[in-house]
Amino acid sequence: METFKQAVILIGHGGLPSDIPREIVEDFMKIHKHRLRTGTHITSKEMELDSVIRNWERTPESDPYKFGLESLATHLAPRLDGYILKTAYNEFCYPSIEQAADELAEENVSEVILITTMITPGGSHSEREIPEEVEALRLKYPKINFQYAWPYNLDIFSKLLSEHITNFKNTVSI
Repeated sequence: METFKQAVILIGHGGLPSDIPREIVEDFMKIHKHRLRTGTHITSKEMELDSVIRNWERTPESDPYKFGLESLATHLAPRLDGYILKTAYNEFCYPSIEQAADELAEENVSEVILITTMITPGGSHSEREIPEEVEALRLKYPKINFQYAWPYNLDIFSKLLSEHITNFKNTVSI
């Protein structure tokens, strides 16, 4: 009997580790920006540099963002009863969204909800790049139901922020 497995991919932006050699980042950015400007296909050199950057060994000191997203995932996981939770990064960090989806496909998930920490409207990552990746995943894994939980309800988000401000004011001594 086949079981119905659900998963969530929590997507963060991703950051560069502070100890990565500047030349690697500069070479990658030069090639990447040229491709975006000219609309050409990704080259093997760009893929190689992307892999080097994404797989660079990280510590809480060299990449506090990665460890911050993983901490958020640790707090989120108990609230997602019945879901497998994975973290992924839009850029610069392992795993990519596709790599996280590949891992979930190996676990025979039936449904994947993708959610990003990039909350405000207007960002190219959340409004263009992630939806493009979701479409590619739907083609790659047609038996998995991929859903992108976007856009956010700004009334709910503004309520969270206002409650945080109130709680912050109540805990800070003046």
